[in-house]
Amino acid sequence: MKSPYCWVIAGCALVVLWVTNGLIIPGITAFDPSLLDEFGWSRGTLKFRDLITFALAGLLGPLAGALADRYGVRRFMIIGAALLAVCLVLYGRIQSATHMYLIHTLFAVVLASCGLIVAIMLVSNWFVRHRGTAIGIALVGTSLGGMFFPPFATWLIGEYGWRQAFTWEAAFPLGLLVVLFALVRNRPHDMGLVPYGEKPAAESSAGAPDGAAQTVDTGPPELPGLEFKAALKTGTFWALAFAAMTTFFSILGFQANLFLHLTDLGLTPERSAFGLTLLFGLALIGKFLFGFLADHVHQKGVFLANIAVMLTGAVLLATMELSLLWVAIVLFGLGWGGLYTMIQLLTVDSLGLKAAGKILGTITTFDAIGGGLGIWLTGSIYDWTGSYQAAFTLVAVLIFLALLAATQVKKHVPPAGAG
Repeated sequence: MKSPYCWVIAGCALVVLWVTNGLIIPGITAFDPSLLDEFGWSRGTLKFRDLITFALAGLLGPLAGALADRYGVRRFMIIGAALLAVCLVLYGRIQSATHMYLIHTLFAVVLASCGLIVAIMLVSNWFVRHRGTAIGIALVGTSLGGMFFPPFATWLIGEYGWRQAFTWEAAFPLGLLVVLFALVRNRPHDMGLVPYGEKPAAESSAGAPDGAAQTVDTGPPELPGLEFKAALKTGTFWALAFAAMTTFFSILGFQANLFLHLTDLGLTPERSAFGLTLLFGLALIGKFLFGFLADHVHQKGVFLANIAVMLTGAVLLATMELSLLWVAIVLFGLGWGGLYTMIQLLTVDSLGLKAAGKILGTITTFDAIGGGLGIWLTGSIYDWTGSYQAAFTLVAVLIFLALLAATQVKKHVPPAGAG
């Protein structure tokens, strides 16, 4: 039975990423001044929490993906959303850095069980055609979280204080639980449906010899694709992992240091903040735009064009010319958003769904390590040289290498319906 319910699932995945990624990654930064004032920590002590979250989430990714492959993503999303609500309430009661680090350890569990990997797995289960558009819709949630939660948290802190603000924010994962229980199902088969774009078995057997069409529904069909060990033996897996690691080094290193770079150039704090808003806004557009293009143009070609757009922005950025800065931010932001979509889409379409959780989880480990190194090393190069030029030049070189790696991506599973 065909149904538009798959688009409801894509919308649910958007809400999942809006809440989990938005609260944990950009949203938490709004509390930084309050925490520094309250406890007198150094910034290194404070920011060590984010290293814990990124590193542990990356390490947990393959395990979470494998478990979600086996037990279904909905169960893990429910666990993650409930844990996030508890963590936010506890965050408002911390009394030491150790308490904060423990909560960020749990945040990593939330991101592994109710973050990017499981959201992409959920959407991929429901779509054969228009999968790129659907993944793009889901990933818009990460940008919306970055645009919404920091100013909202700032308002809450001003109204209620930072401790009470954390408690109020717990309402969002509690609301997410309602969505998960009411609307989300692991696969279309759970509702008597088929993935969007896949021909139902009853239709495919029409016109078959007598007896051939009289099949018994024995459960969902076996998922297409490579086993995890087989995927690891392909050049495609390692090309995608390398591209993910180098581009996320570049993405997180750039965005984490952009505000400081703009103020170094003499821009006002308000103008510098606009630079971040522009970057996140263009990333949002890029996520949907490149996902949409991937459904209508050759996917590998879209992937290469996507990286080339980001590379152009990085090269302009490395010139350190103020007149080119805003164009660089626009191109970099579009490329950033598109990469979020295209890496997930190319992984699923090239290597299949059979071990998608393990594969996406392993690639996420690489990009988490790359992203963490990018934030630290970009700032460290500035400390060593007194300028971001060398760091931004490194970013451009790494994106160029990612472009070369992307040319090695090949499809290892037949198109849906083939054979």
